[in-house]
Amino acid sequence: MATTPTGTSGSVPTGRLVVIIAFLVLLGAIALDTKVVRIGSDEDFREQAFDPDRFGQDEFPRIRDIVLKRAPDAATLVADLASDKKAAIENYGTMAGAFPVLSVSLTGTVGDGRSGTFNVSVDDLPEGITIRVQTGPAINGTELRDFPGDIAFGAFTNQIEYQDAGSGINRAMSAEVLADLDRDSLTGQTISVTGAFKLINPKNWLITPVALEVK
Repeated sequence: MATTPTGTSGSVPTGRLVVIIAFLVLLGAIALDTKVVRIGSDEDFREQAFDPDRFGQDEFPRIRDIVLKRAPDAATLVADLASDKKAAIENYGTMAGAFPVLSVSLTGTVGDGRSGTFNVSVDDLPEGITIRVQTGPAINGTELRDFPGDIAFGAFTNQIEYQDAGSGINRAMSAEVLADLDRDSLTGQTISVTGAFKLINPKNWLITPVALEVK
């Protein structure tokens, strides 16, 4: 009785069959682990590089509302800082590293300005306190990023992204709050401002606004 020799066209060698099966299993595993991301979807944006302007546009409305809710008037803030600095920081601000970031609301007369930063004279404040307000076009600092206390470095890839996040928030604020501001005619006018500043020098406040109105 004739037999079919191993390796002829009538059969597949065992070793080759094992390789083919393993390959098919691997393809199936890859297919199960593959996620299809639709272009333009939320998942697609997460796959892309960090966009500080998109981040700023998303975050600024929330930050603005927090600052507006917590901000005391300037006279109250000065008095509370003098009587109990720790309590004032807890009530009106957030610790951001070595220095607190505080919220404040004020109305005053605009004085001289330089590079878009103006002195503002506010009634009922002790002598010796200088108040300045940033109006752009360039807005410096990370007060708006730091004020909520929940935008942490660990959520970003590196220090550059973290810094860019602050810049994106500042640009979003400027587009919403300062876009129509006539800086050339601001001196001598009365403005109402709510914003945040870093308390480095208690007698020199540089405020980044979240709301600004020319009276």
